[in-house]
Amino acid sequence: MKGMTIGRIAEEARVSRDTVRYYERLGLIEPLARTHSNYRLYSEEEIERLKFIKRAQNLGFSLSEIKKLLRLQENPNTTKAEIKAFTEAKIRDVKKKILELTRILQALEHLAHQCDGHGPIDECPILEALREDHCHPLEIEATQGGEK
Repeated sequence: MKGMTIGRIAEEARVSRDTVRYYERLGLIEPLARTHSNYRLYSEEEIERLKFIKRAQNLGFSLSEIKKLLRLQENPNTTKAEIKAFTEAKIRDVKKKILELTRILQALEHLAHQCDGHGPIDECPILEALREDHCHPLEIEATQGGEK
């Protein structure tokens, strides 16, 4: 029976064995077969699939998005337009996250600016702002995006 063990494909793809097992549970990869001793055996293609998954993760795609990309890639009827639309949707998500993180950064900078770093902790304006029930800069910044 031909195939590579989990340790071998993990090493080749530069991921851990646990990662290989996790991706298998999620249906992202699939063993070729099992030995009589019940060891998983994988094909060369699974190494490339693991590398694809890692590259996609590095671009910010979630595992569920990667699963969709893999399905699209395997479907001979998928068009480049579909892949482009999928990618453009991810771009919109990334831009939205950047805006949210920019608002959080501005709120944190505002809070940090309010504190001179001297004196007792019970006079800390940062902690005071986080304890207050009424709107403070962090809440104002976070809700400007339309989310509460």
